[in-house]
Amino acid sequence: MDAMKILVIGGGIGGLTAAIALRRRGDTVEVVERDPGWSVYGVGIIQQANVVRAMAQLDLLDDYLSAGVGFDAVEVFVPSGQKVARIPSPRLVEDRPANVGIGRPALHRVLGDRALASGATVRLGIMPTDLADDGDGVTVTFSDGSRGRYDLVIGADGAYSQTRGRLFPDAPVPEFTGQAVWRYNLPRLADMDALQVYNGPNGVGLVPISATLMYLFVTTSEPGNPFYPTEGLAAAMRGKLAASAPAIRALAEGITDDAGVVYRPLEALLVEGPWHKGRVVLLGDAVHATTPHLGQGAGMAIEDAIVLADELGRHDTLAAALTAYRDRRFDRCAYIVRSSLAICHGQIGRAPAVDNAAATKAMFDMVTAPI
Repeated sequence: MDAMKILVIGGGIGGLTAAIALRRRGDTVEVVERDPGWSVYGVGIIQQANVVRAMAQLDLLDDYLSAGVGFDAVEVFVPSGQKVARIPSPRLVEDRPANVGIGRPALHRVLGDRALASGATVRLGIMPTDLADDGDGVTVTFSDGSRGRYDLVIGADGAYSQTRGRLFPDAPVPEFTGQAVWRYNLPRLADMDALQVYNGPNGVGLVPISATLMYLFVTTSEPGNPFYPTEGLAAAMRGKLAASAPAIRALAEGITDDAGVVYRPLEALLVEGPWHKGRVVLLGDAVHATTPHLGQGAGMAIEDAIVLADELGRHDTLAAALTAYRDRRFDRCAYIVRSSLAICHGQIGRAPAVDNAAATKAMFDMVTAPI
């Protein structure tokens, strides 16, 4: 299809990657983001070889790698602290690392800077209040009273997507899994050259995100989805780590700043029906929100954006392109959502426990396949 005028709803990882991929295709792209400060929380994110490959496809690899830190293995420990496996990660880009740890603010800057440099327009502090699709285009009314006319609208507005609610009011909504994740930035261990994962009732991990920083995460059972006030969060997180391996307990003593703790209940969502209606399509968490157990949530959104732009270039009609996009993405994204949820449920006793080493290897084998 020829170049189009496209609105992207949501200025997060998926939305910004879509803007970059679509500008490379020659589309006119406008991004709207609800948050007037365009902010993200300040801990890190794990990204595997498929994301390194995706960044190479977008010609973003040098900026991306300079903002994070690469590593080529995952180490698995039992609850006592004994290391039981070191799993090499497949490299998909020659002479580049297999995995990357990167701070979310750093990744956001890389994507935001490239989206703006590519010519995409970003409008902050507004969101659509109405989408009127007449078949020939979509007239969008925004919260500031302005209007725009677009050939395609992309809903990249997260797990609680208002775009999904407008398109598919009967679609599933995110479901609390019974588990939550706690994250905190700490000085990086001197000899750290891998992601380190500790098995147990509470899954614990250490992820390098720069030459000097790593973050510690712990997933915990949280029956009833309790609320934790900011005051006391550091002590609460230390308490969640009290039965961890000795090395983790020692690191937990450094968790002292309540404001530095990021706590998030874990939810999952998979839309098994269509991902588009007319000239409006969804990507990322809006259709396949996953728990972080396999570290692929952002990776799936990034791949969505690349595949969507690719399919728009392959087909003569929008309907064919959007159907092909969903068909090409569904099995891969469903695998990540379901496999991550299996690990989650195993950790909290709702299902048989999953071997993290085997699950990680299986995930690596799957994501190395072309998108």
